[in-house]
Amino acid sequence: MPDHNLDLPGSAEVFSAAQDIAEQIHRTPLIGSSQIDRHCDANIFFKCEHLQKTGAFKARGASNALCRLPAGTSMVATHSSGNHGAALAWAAGARGLACTVVMPDTAPLAKRAAVAGYGAEIVLCGPSLADREAALQRVVEDSGAHVVPPFDDSRVIAGQGTVALEIAQQCREEGFMPDIVLAPVGGGGLLAGVGLALSALAPDILVMGAEPAGADDAQRSLRTGVHITAQTPDTIADGLRTTLGQRNFAVIRRTVSDIVTASESAIVAAMQLLWTRTKQLVEPSAAVPLAAIMENSARFRGKKVVVVLSGGNMDLVRAVSLFAEEDKSS
Repeated sequence: MPDHNLDLPGSAEVFSAAQDIAEQIHRTPLIGSSQIDRHCDANIFFKCEHLQKTGAFKARGASNALCRLPAGTSMVATHSSGNHGAALAWAAGARGLACTVVMPDTAPLAKRAAVAGYGAEIVLCGPSLADREAALQRVVEDSGAHVVPPFDDSRVIAGQGTVALEIAQQCREEGFMPDIVLAPVGGGGLLAGVGLALSALAPDILVMGAEPAGADDAQRSLRTGVHITAQTPDTIADGLRTTLGQRNFAVIRRTVSDIVTASESAIVAAMQLLWTRTKQLVEPSAAVPLAAIMENSARFRGKKVVVVLSGGNMDLVRAVSLFAEEDKSS
């Protein structure tokens, strides 16, 4: 579909979102680690969105979308591997709305528990995007719920972009501006929002994405200019297994300079580094940008880089087993 046929957000929508959701979300910390700086030979700052409401940046997009619901909406629905579903359930509950979340049966149990804990009804489906969309369509037909997509939605993209406004403000308060802002990319809501915000607010900052090598559709889409809409992902980063949305790709190709990838072993190593050096319990998806820095060191050497730690919702027992497997193989 041509870009001009899409309902694309502009930077003004990001600034409006920041005003509208300011009282609903946390202003998350920006932290550094001298040990990680030495390890990577770069000056790295971490935007701690795993400390956001519901444990992920997704609370921003969900909150903004619900600020802009059609009048008379009483129920919302979505499909999600976890973080968006939890965010939407939380935001809906705060407004007295019913919420149904379609989740793949492969979703981590910790994320399923979180979605249920925020009061949503869960409908399980197969693991593919087609499975999710078909199940969501049945929910809508049965209930008349208003759909809030997990990433391919202008309201959601604008809400996620508010993290970049905070990054710019916090960096100014610390007396510097970054050379690069690096965010993980799955469906592309976060990366598109960051690109949209910084292209208007601080265009000299390079915006880059990071994704698993086993789910590299975004990199291939950006580098070839052809939107890849199907892949078979192979990664522990469950939040990054989806392919780019149409709106997201349209924004990313205009505002993002490049996307780099990371191997599975590097993702585990980066997650372990973050847990042990910064004491931040992030999920695999959040560790992907640091893993990409570690495996593409020449791209980042000597640079000031802000990394968005996107979420911290995971099965802790599974995390420990990943670390043990990595220790055995190293």
